[in-house]
Amino acid sequence: MLATMTSKSQITLPKDIRTLLQLEPGDKVAFLPMPDGQITVSKASKASFAQLRGILPPPARAFTVEEMDQAVQDAVADKHARA
Repeated sequence: MLATMTSKSQITLPKDIRTLLQLEPGDKVAFLPMPDGQITVSKASKASFAQLRGILPPPARAFTVEEMDQAVQDAVADKHARA
């Protein structure tokens, strides 16, 4: 199946694909690049950030902005040291 891209970089998914993915107007579509260069297309989950609340335990203590800044600086320095 083929789809044509418009001048606005939009495509219309063929009806067979929309049916297969059970897509309805307003649904989101996820594109996942694979290592071999192919793209996997799927119906995106409707999960919201609100649904993610509580999946991680609360931290043992609150960190200061300075501690967070230092952690970011350390991570960046470590990444560049390994490169």
